[in-house]
Amino acid sequence: MEIVRWEPFAGFGNLRSVFDLFDERSDRTARASVSKWHPAVDVLESKDAYLVRAELPGMKKEDIKVEVKDGTLVLSGESKSEKPAEGVEYRHVERVAAKFWRSFSLPETAKQEGIEATYKDGILEIRVPKAEQAKPRQIEVSVH
Repeated sequence: MEIVRWEPFAGFGNLRSVFDLFDERSDRTARASVSKWHPAVDVLESKDAYLVRAELPGMKKEDIKVEVKDGTLVLSGESKSEKPAEGVEYRHVERVAAKFWRSFSLPETAKQEGIEATYKDGILEIRVPKAEQAKPRQIEVSVH
């Protein structure tokens, strides 16, 4: 049997944030500040290519930059905050306006000339093809 420590007031730590939701004194400057942000990224590999998927919700194509520099794939950009309509102000903000920068060292098996990037439904997908010598191939066995 495992001994579990009982913390009677553990749930009260977030109680203030619940009441601050509509508090006029809540910090409205958070939406205006630009900070760093690291989007979630998945890297997949098939026999023909590497696939990099980054979550960039609500961003526009113009705000995303994809580059290859010295064998490194670099993703960068900036998510921008929306300005509310005239006479409307934020009461609570969790989405941030932020700059991001992610880099990934490309393996020697990557073919840099054929890299393609697409953006749809908030997901940036970058396909990095493998060089021919890196792809698996069938070797015929001969009998002597």
